[in-house]
Amino acid sequence: MKVLVTGGCGFLGSQVCEHFRQQGWDVVSYDNMTKSELVRTGYRTEAARDFNWNALERLGVELVQADIVDLEALSDHASGCDYIVHTAAQPAVTISIEDPLLDVSTNVLGTVHVLEAARRHGVPVGSCATVHVYGNWVNEKLVEADSRYVLDPPEIAEDAKTMEGYLTPLHGSKASAEHYVQVYASTYGLRAASFRLTGIYGPRQLGGEDHGWVANFCIRHEIGWPITLFGTGKQVRDIIFASDVATAFEAFYHRGSSGIYNIGGGQSHMISLLECIDLIDRTSGRKSEVRFEDARFGDLKYFVCNIDRARRELGWEPQVRPEEGVPRLLEWVQSNRHLFTGDENEN
Repeated sequence: MKVLVTGGCGFLGSQVCEHFRQQGWDVVSYDNMTKSELVRTGYRTEAARDFNWNALERLGVELVQADIVDLEALSDHASGCDYIVHTAAQPAVTISIEDPLLDVSTNVLGTVHVLEAARRHGVPVGSCATVHVYGNWVNEKLVEADSRYVLDPPEIAEDAKTMEGYLTPLHGSKASAEHYVQVYASTYGLRAASFRLTGIYGPRQLGGEDHGWVANFCIRHEIGWPITLFGTGKQVRDIIFASDVATAFEAFYHRGSSGIYNIGGGQSHMISLLECIDLIDRTSGRKSEVRFEDARFGDLKYFVCNIDRARRELGWEPQVRPEEGVPRLLEWVQSNRHLFTGDENEN
């Protein structure tokens, strides 16, 4: 079997590539290797950007540097594949506000190209959406407790209302991309899933303040930079370890029907920003330096997935709890400090 993974050298994409290689599949990583998001982090951009490429090369993954906005290149490399996993994206609210044209070209046009390549070759596709498609209406229904926001009932299912509240270009592009997944399934009979993902984290995540907050906290803690919390720090996600997302993509290939799936941790994985920092501090035995700034426009204060559909139809549920996953991520950061500090030209 052979799978093409868009954004294969990104954080989630690299985890998906690794998982399918471990299952004996041939894997093609298709990635434009953009540095735009990494430049904003203050990390060693060149070393950090090449890290996943080199890791996948050692695993025997076929590496292609190309862009999903190039339909013909994408279609050519999808030839001979049995499945496409679409993880390439512009993932940050902040960047979408600054550059809405980049956001729409990557998230909407790019997704349509992936769907078209899958249609041309007659193969199923699993696509990454986000819980941001629900909008921010939940912010108005929260109760503030000591260390987290609380919602009653605590979980949100796929049939909840979407695109309500304060919206940003990212909300629009990710919702539009999801609509196209449904359109291709309906019009062309393409077997296609849209995974609404929340709070993904794990090794090889080069998170910054724009995106990838669990890794950002671990990295800043380890190298002694202050952690910035925008708002109260009581924001909640049901964080999910990247390897669990990879198994969800495999489960869809084997038994899933077209449609929308919440892919998150559920109640057993819910954690606030403040609680995550406390877990990091307890793991390392050192206190993080934390500073607070005003809340950012468009930020979602709370999301916990109801994952009953994924359990029922995919036979899937997450395995790695935050108490295990966050220390594993911190250990990876500790082993790869060179990606974040030091001279860019160091070996």
